[in-house]
Amino acid sequence: QVQLVESGGGLVQAGGSLRLSCAASGRAFSTYAMGWFRQAPGKGREFVSRMSRGGVNTYYADSVKDRFTISRDNARNTVYLQMNSLKPEDTAVYYCAADEKPTWAIQNPNEYEYWGQGTQVTVSS
Repeated sequence: QVQLVESGGGLVQAGGSLRLSCAASGRAFSTYAMGWFRQAPGKGREFVSRMSRGGVNTYYADSVKDRFTISRDNARNTVYLQMNSLKPEDTAVYYCAADEKPTWAIQNPNEYEYWGQGTQVTVSS
């Protein structure tokens, strides 16, 4: 098992930046692919980004491509989400998630076995 704790959320003006962190503890972090999802009020959980175990492959939702960057530091057991050029529509609770097995359905939250508690990101206009 792995335990995940997100941090770094907050209130920012449109056009600003935030960096989210997700610290993992428990089983070897490097054996998990890591993802970021978000959930706005009244909406379902939405895929944001994913990085493969070794950090070679990255994937992004079209809505965040070229603005968000996922990275991981396996030595620190941490995955990051750098968010630039934030928009009010980025407002949501952001969750990190761990996937311990290969999958093609990377945008399906049901494919991820472990989740953090979430961190709120609010972007004001």
